[in-house]
Amino acid sequence: MQRLAPAFSGAEIHYATTDASASEQVGGRNFHVFPDANKDTPVRLLLCALSLAWIVVRVRPDVIVSTGAAGGFLAIRIGRLLGARTMFIDSIANARSLSVSARLALNVADRVLSQWPGVASKAGAEYRGAVI
Repeated sequence: MQRLAPAFSGAEIHYATTDASASEQVGGRNFHVFPDANKDTPVRLLLCALSLAWIVVRVRPDVIVSTGAAGGFLAIRIGRLLGARTMFIDSIANARSLSVSARLALNVADRVLSQWPGVASKAGAEYRGAVI
């Protein structure tokens, strides 16, 4: 996400992640931490959703950009309910198919990007280049 930061110049930026140590990378400002979870950890997934709902309701973002995983999808889902515009950028690691979170985001997010042109065209996502 730090590679995308110049695109948000002039905007109030909030970062939300599962890694508390990442606050050092953003200077500790507007930094939120939520529990890591996935489809195999349903209780933690519920805690993750509640935590993200709290963050999104407090921040009331105009735009949510996620680089993935379950928490990113949940933030987009919650943000859409509150009227935020959303973009899900699938990990560059998914070179053969979209991740589960990206596939779910196709039905919710305003835009879903893959960093692989073949994956994007096959899955119905957009390709606008790679972040890395």
